[in-house]
Amino acid sequence: MISVEEALARLLALVAPLEAEEVPLRAAAGRVLARDVTASRTQPPFAASSMDGYALRRDEVEPGAMFKVIGESAAGHRFDDAVKPGQAVRIFTGAPVPEGADFIVIQEDVTRRGDLITLGHDIGEKDNIRPAGGDFAAGDKIPAPLLLRPTDIALLAAMNIARVPVTRKPRLAILATGDELVQPGEEPGPDQIVASNSHGLTAMFEEMGAEVQLLPIARDTAAWLKQAFTLARGADLIVTIGGASVGDHDLVAPVAVELGMEQAFYKVAMRPGKPLMAGRIGTSAMIGLPGNPVSAMVCGSVFVAPMLRRMLGLGDAPAPMRDAVLGVDLPANGPRAHYMRAQIRDGAVHPDTRQDSSLLSVLAHADALLVRPVEDPARKAGDTVRVIPL
Repeated sequence: MISVEEALARLLALVAPLEAEEVPLRAAAGRVLARDVTASRTQPPFAASSMDGYALRRDEVEPGAMFKVIGESAAGHRFDDAVKPGQAVRIFTGAPVPEGADFIVIQEDVTRRGDLITLGHDIGEKDNIRPAGGDFAAGDKIPAPLLLRPTDIALLAAMNIARVPVTRKPRLAILATGDELVQPGEEPGPDQIVASNSHGLTAMFEEMGAEVQLLPIARDTAAWLKQAFTLARGADLIVTIGGASVGDHDLVAPVAVELGMEQAFYKVAMRPGKPLMAGRIGTSAMIGLPGNPVSAMVCGSVFVAPMLRRMLGLGDAPAPMRDAVLGVDLPANGPRAHYMRAQIRDGAVHPDTRQDSSLLSVLAHADALLVRPVEDPARKAGDTVRVIPL
């Protein structure tokens, strides 16, 4: 067996950052910016009013001063003439500030009769003007790589970026194996169960930005598996579920080797997830996950998610971890790293009392994995531990 850290290093070596493609701005949310983009305009492109009021000259602002209103400036419709001494222009939020004006008196501080306004006695010092380029200037950049959030999309739109260079979506093929499996909605036989791992992993990887091909369930014969691998041809990463152990019906590894797989490793010192294998078949990386549902989902978070981040150009790093306060006493850990399903309650992490790798209900209620290193000593409530948020 190899350590989790060594397994992850070998897995990351199987994949590389993917090429870029351009997509419409409308399709860029949730994608990874592949190249720096440059603003083609300044925002705002002119000095603009931040309030509804009157534009005039600052040096004339004093309590009780009177001005003649000579026109109006609205958003999208500027006032073209200059403001001279004793003059004011009615102005609205977002409208260009007229030439000659450098102060906006808000409408609540003004009394108007016809074309004349009189200032109140408590105007304040704020000019209520948004300067040209106060947000960004033409030539400013958004640096890559960047996972594009809705706020980033808004900024790109304001910069007048209509097409966005993003990293191509990783193409994943997910293959669940086993005579005991049927798809959700089908009627299981007396010795069968409903396939869950493939659907949970598909949701996980699609949420991360992958394009997932969910293959038909492969039965426990070499012929079925060879056909399934044929269907997966062209994927950047093939993820198999089950059949990776050494039982009489565990055929994934021998079939993959027969098809030319260059094996990177087999078995990892962790629980859940010991029977894990990886390698390369042709141009595709391959990882074989355990069949137990919790094992498959945990290995998806610990191993496959970092592989996807590398392919998306987001760097090489393990699953993000943070410190947490332990809520209960725990005995010493053994020779395998333990990823315990846990909940954060009242500011402390509480591992579930049931850690069987078949219990999806426990995983579904967990919001963290409590990571116990190899040979971690006994821990007391209040100790600082490491967790992976879920």
